[in-house]
Amino acid sequence: MNLAARIVIVEDDREIGPLVRALLERENYAAEWVRSGSEMDVALARQRADLLILDLMLPGEDGLSICRRLRAQGHLPIVMLTAKDEDLDRIIGLELGADDYLGKPFNPRELLARIRAVLRRTAAATTLQPSGHECLRFAGYVFDLGARELRRDDGTPIELSAGDYDLLAMFVHHPQRVLSREQIMEFTRRRSWEIYDRSIDIAASRLRRKIEPDPAHPSLIRTVRNGGYLFTPLVERVAP
Repeated sequence: MNLAARIVIVEDDREIGPLVRALLERENYAAEWVRSGSEMDVALARQRADLLILDLMLPGEDGLSICRRLRAQGHLPIVMLTAKDEDLDRIIGLELGADDYLGKPFNPRELLARIRAVLRRTAAATTLQPSGHECLRFAGYVFDLGARELRRDDGTPIELSAGDYDLLAMFVHHPQRVLSREQIMEFTRRRSWEIYDRSIDIAASRLRRKIEPDPAHPSLIRTVRNGGYLFTPLVERVAP
């Protein structure tokens, strides 16, 4: 059997967890079901995962805390599961760096579609990296796209989630140009973003908190009324 990817399911529900695992295995994914953050840590230490399906409500450490912790460690793609009416938790999850979300109860076909979309974006980001390190400087930052690293001119690193990286890479390649939400989705290939909900705005807000001198009054990523977003700095190529 040709296993497409290894997926770890973090879900404490004894019915949903095995069902999702069986669904993924039928699609030739290598799926492992765990029921808590501590079990997840053991599974990830034993073998690298390509994607994590993360329930919001878990015993012990909850899904939001786990998402925050994993984002501080690296770029493991995360699809978060939330209840339909938990809009605030969904927004917080996206702000913490989840790559996508799905409300319960969910359609199995939609879950598979979202998993495939996240894995495609991850593979594309890896495949399309330049053979050399493309380094760009803007507003006191150096962005090494090949290494997927952002640092201040003094060398201080800035942690980026996969979504942060996608959005910033799009901005530095289209500086001083008003981009609509539709164009942002096209350039980043993040088809799971919904134009008319807050997903794109949440992603921009999260990136602002990391790079803006004053996130409450952004000057680098400006909102253009009825237009979209404008990345204002001059961008220049530098040696890695």
